[in-house]
Amino acid sequence: MKTKEFVKELRSSSNGFLHLLINVALVALTLILVIQFGNNNNGVGIIISFCVLTTAWILHLIGFVLIQPNMSVVLTFFGVYSGTIKQNGFFWINPLYGKKKLSLRALNMDIEPIKVNDKNGNPIMIGLVLVWKIEDTYKACFDIDSSNTSGTKAISLKSFEHFVQVQSDAALRKVAGLYAYDHIDHKVEEITLRSGGEEINDRLEEELMERLSIAGIHVKEARINYLAYASEIAGAMLRRQQAEAIIAAREKIVEGAVSMVELALNKLEENHVVDLDEDKKATMVSNLLVVLCADESASPVINTGSIY
Repeated sequence: MKTKEFVKELRSSSNGFLHLLINVALVALTLILVIQFGNNNNGVGIIISFCVLTTAWILHLIGFVLIQPNMSVVLTFFGVYSGTIKQNGFFWINPLYGKKKLSLRALNMDIEPIKVNDKNGNPIMIGLVLVWKIEDTYKACFDIDSSNTSGTKAISLKSFEHFVQVQSDAALRKVAGLYAYDHIDHKVEEITLRSGGEEINDRLEEELMERLSIAGIHVKEARINYLAYASEIAGAMLRRQQAEAIIAAREKIVEGAVSMVELALNKLEENHVVDLDEDKKATMVSNLLVVLCADESASPVINTGSIY
């Protein structure tokens, strides 16, 4: 979207210290007129001159502006946008200009977790941390309601927090609805909120940039900092995860046990330690699998007689 913002460059004649000397000169002239009025020398003319000088001094005093680093001043002239000053220093600006100070500094927000539904319809809790700053001063001042009164008061970045909060919630709900919390079927390879990592964060950042650009806000960073199942299904999902972990562990145990039994039988046959028929091999395989796959340590029974 094309911006209407333009930076107004101040000339050397707008130097605040130069105009400070002029302001001191006006004060001195006013004091001289007061002294002359005390001597009753042309009283009417002195009063008129005093009123003119006092008015000029007050108007001139209003024009002083101090702009700190990463601050800006938005100028309006009787309701018409007249540019943005981003220079830092002490300046004098036409007192007829309306002046609004606007910070260009970054602000960090911790968006509280909200309850949303993921792609599979499961209720989850998701929150984010957001770093943002004002980039377009025209949009920030005139395209949204910043809840600021007219005058030279600075517009606090906190006046934009409600807008950022609402749009962040909307972006979270949209992104969370595009992905599942976790894989239900581990054979399906797709990005999930839990495993997506940087890709999910980049998608969230793009969504926030699109929504906040209307206010001239630039998103520097957006990261999911809280992700969990909602309380009503957290217990069931925990049991499912525990079952999946047990099944995965059992698969590894059985796989290892089968390879160990195979190795044992091959070694006995290669080294001619003992000749086993098929029945004895089946019995040995059964006993070894029971020992290797059992949850508890096996209690061996020693046979002191014949194996037959």
